[in-house]
Amino acid sequence: MNMNDLKNSKASVSTVTIDRNEFDAPTENIYEAISIAAKRAVQINSEIKKELLEKLEEFATYSDSLEEVFENKEQIEVSKFYEKLPKPHAMAVEEWLMDKIYHRNTEKDA
Repeated sequence: MNMNDLKNSKASVSTVTIDRNEFDAPTENIYEAISIAAKRAVQINSEIKKELLEKLEEFATYSDSLEEVFENKEQIEVSKFYEKLPKPHAMAVEEWLMDKIYHRNTEKDA
């Protein structure tokens, strides 16, 4: 899944209740399902953070004086956009429920 897919995620920006049976159906183990979604949330968070830092770097201004404060409107707008995205864990749960996360049990595959 690329960043455009993440930005267009239909994941909820607020807390929602999920049917436990639906969530653990692919693995038949709630702990394994949560672990997979959590690992994907970490990946999503890393992708978003990397892209945000790259975008902010484009607008960075460097000064020798710490007293000089410069508000960069582009940086503020970029930051606001990323703040409005659903949280990485919500995106991961949405992907999990839509069967978009590849997973396998290495113990069963051996």
